[in-house]
Amino acid sequence: MICGKTEIFSVLLVLALSAACAGKGMPHPPEPPLMEKADYVIGAGDGLTIRVWKNPELSVNVPVRPDGKISVPLLDDVQAEGFTALELKEVITRDLGEYVTNPDLTVIVETVFKRVYVLGEVGRQGPQPLASDLRVTDAISAAGGFGTFADKNSVKVIRRSENREVEYRFNYDAYIAGKAPGTNLLLAPNDTIVVTD
Repeated sequence: MICGKTEIFSVLLVLALSAACAGKGMPHPPEPPLMEKADYVIGAGDGLTIRVWKNPELSVNVPVRPDGKISVPLLDDVQAEGFTALELKEVITRDLGEYVTNPDLTVIVETVFKRVYVLGEVGRQGPQPLASDLRVTDAISAAGGFGTFADKNSVKVIRRSENREVEYRFNYDAYIAGKAPGTNLLLAPNDTIVVTD
């Protein structure tokens, strides 16, 4: 089969782009503007306060258990993980309605327990608390910094979403030198940072 110049050029272009992108991970996701951040989703380990107006005996401070549930008077176990505070309020209001006439309640997320994991060639491997606006460099610093043999140019950030994993790459030296602005990724709950040697 004889290929024209256009077809050959197209094939070469695709091969060149594939070679250039090989091993570099996915492009970094865009960061949402401050006003467009999603509502906070409750997770295991979070501390909640549930206040039921004019019913102090039903008001509780409860942790979200590892199974994602909380214990609420009259209702026993209620699923909390995966809901926003407003969604959980609606669930509890509906269920309490069987025992209390027109319950008026508030759900407050008092403490947040989110974490990321830092593995590999760092001072201290393991989970790190996810504070607001934690970035790759912050998590590595909290883990004791890079180890002696760390490959700072090929840090992996693995993010799980919708039952799949996406890998991003972070080049620390390029970022510090000002050659890779915008690559110090804003971390999400349960991200895993892997520093290879």
